[in-house]
Amino acid sequence: VMHQDRRPWLILAQAHLRVSELQALLDLFGTAEAIVDQPRSRLAEAELSDEKCTAITSPDERVVAKGLSWLGNAGHHLTAWGEDSYPEMIAQIPGPPLVLYVNGDIDALHLPALAIVGSRNPTEGGSRNAHNFAQHLAGRGFAIVSGLAQGIDAAAHEGALDAGGKTVAFLGTGIDRVYPAINRNLAHAIAANGALVSEYPLGAAPERWHFPERNRLISGLSLGTLVVEAARRSGSLITARLAAEQGREVFALPGSIHNPLARGCHRLIQQGAKLVETAGDILAELSPLTGHMLETSEESTANETPPDQPDDDYAELRRVLSHDPVSIDELEKRSGLTIDQLSSMLLILELHGEVESLSGGRYALAG
Repeated sequence: VMHQDRRPWLILAQAHLRVSELQALLDLFGTAEAIVDQPRSRLAEAELSDEKCTAITSPDERVVAKGLSWLGNAGHHLTAWGEDSYPEMIAQIPGPPLVLYVNGDIDALHLPALAIVGSRNPTEGGSRNAHNFAQHLAGRGFAIVSGLAQGIDAAAHEGALDAGGKTVAFLGTGIDRVYPAINRNLAHAIAANGALVSEYPLGAAPERWHFPERNRLISGLSLGTLVVEAARRSGSLITARLAAEQGREVFALPGSIHNPLARGCHRLIQQGAKLVETAGDILAELSPLTGHMLETSEESTANETPPDQPDDDYAELRRVLSHDPVSIDELEKRSGLTIDQLSSMLLILELHGEVESLSGGRYALAG
């Protein structure tokens, strides 16, 4: 009974109603409830196609029942265009979805957000960069948005979760399916600490065209999109192009000229994307756009140490660093710290200007 107010939206979504058509019908009939109660003749007067009139006046009740049953579970939501719970950033883009299915914290869709996208087969350094940027920015109050794919997407979601921050994954399937299956556990973690979101009906399969289509939502929800590693032809570049068309910021991480996965990023930089070396570069661009949205103030970076790293770990890391470039594997041997600990500590030291990150994944003391 509780979710009966969602019934009209499930019917309108099943009719594949576009937002422009919804607006015209709302002008005539006032509410979604009133629209689905109209006789076919009145809907036809509003110049709706035959198929859409039929879908509204004789909906598939099994589909509606399935939707209502899904909504009966904790954390499951359906938000429709024009409602307060519908994310304002997505309402502004061309062709916004009529409804969004959300599994998790629907408020996460209203945080200032940064999209992080890139290759499904990244280098180890690429994955580490995606994880560290996500971890740092999630720790500063940004929701990290991506697409739950393998590679850079997964690393970005994990980085946000490791920071105890929020992360949002837009799916290319129905909300009740996880694709790829290898990310099932990650999807559960995202639903518990952020949100899984889909515009597709329950049960929808991972069709090829769904992925470029959902990329407009990844970029649309976000103030900016960071491309970490991308070949010259890749879905990440589609997301970056959509971000630019939507008037959002585009950031790209440069890489070695010998790494084919840096070429897409270098091309973006040639086309005017902002070259990014540290998370601070992104904060500097986006902070003015977030206004009151961010809880933490800029000053907090200066004394930020990761909560689980004792200060003597930092002393040990400073002891084994020098002005001669050294690889992270070598630092692991010399310091006894794990690669994961070193990655996050090096990023913090780099943000403070104490350490330089050099080509080939090597590090040295700055200055």
